[in-house]
Amino acid sequence: MKDVARLAGVSLGTVSNALNKPEKVSERSLQKVRIAIEQLGFVPNSAARSLAVGSSATVGMVLTDLDNSLFVDIARGAEDQARQASHSLLLANSDLDLNRQESYLDIFDEARVAGILFAPMNASLEGVDRVRRHGRRVVLVNYDGGRKDCCAVLSDEEYGGYLAARHLIEMGRRRLLFAGGPEEFHAVKERRNGALRAVMEAGNVTLEIIPSRRLKSDEGRRIAAEVVQRPAARVPDGVLSPSDRIAAGVIHEFMARGLSVPDDVAVLGYDNNQFTTEAAISISTVTQDGYQMGLEAMKLLLDEERDPHHEHRILTLRPRLIVRESTQGASGRPHSEEEQRRRLGA
Repeated sequence: MKDVARLAGVSLGTVSNALNKPEKVSERSLQKVRIAIEQLGFVPNSAARSLAVGSSATVGMVLTDLDNSLFVDIARGAEDQARQASHSLLLANSDLDLNRQESYLDIFDEARVAGILFAPMNASLEGVDRVRRHGRRVVLVNYDGGRKDCCAVLSDEEYGGYLAARHLIEMGRRRLLFAGGPEEFHAVKERRNGALRAVMEAGNVTLEIIPSRRLKSDEGRRIAAEVVQRPAARVPDGVLSPSDRIAAGVIHEFMARGLSVPDDVAVLGYDNNQFTTEAAISISTVTQDGYQMGLEAMKLLLDEERDPHHEHRILTLRPRLIVRESTQGASGRPHSEEEQRRRLGA
């Protein structure tokens, strides 16, 4: 900044105002500063500024898996809310890698961001303790680990699993399969618990569970290849999956092996990823409002930043069922659960 001031022939204070409060600088002085900045290739040091003024207008966000469009929607909601508050958002994708996740927390901590929106893997949240000890605000998204010392925005995963299983049962399916998902993942466990609740309510329905190591389509193909080799009476007539990618793999393998979806087996996914409407058979799914989750998470973080009396709270949003061809055939054009009830006159 001293170099800029010297070249522009203005005071250091004028350069500071030109960068931070340009309305206080005359147009002539502002132009001099801009020309000097361009000639010198000067870039303001935001980290140094944060140290000097004791605050930052940058928020870091660590997401689990950008292959899943749910997390893209979460980022968009957070970014739109941040922009309204004149904050910027930096994104990091842990890509389902715990070490990478912890590394990004430390990077944002070192950058002294205003706070961190953290959509973690279902694992230890020691990193949250570490960055909070350094004064970093943290809002958890899509998983809270039972913590009460920071805000969180969650989706009611158990209810989502219940919606999925209830839909298949109402479609007349009686041999259900919960296909895939690491058993230690909180979201998978809660979705499975919701499915079990719907099955227990029905009374005359069975639910088989086949876990998988990952939430990817190849695991869906593996599971489908396994069940189609059984006697017909033991092949499920309804499959619900904790991810759309697994559901897509299941559908692909069933069709490749001569089974009709949904005539022989109805298949339902979770998360409403963008590709679910682009496949040869559109995929019924449970959708979470990722955009709203991100927006609400940013609101909580900004409130904590501004309000010295801020109280931590947990906001839980309810998912919705979207019925498409993979459970209702050609008549299953995209519509929400609410639209389905209206069509049926409920």
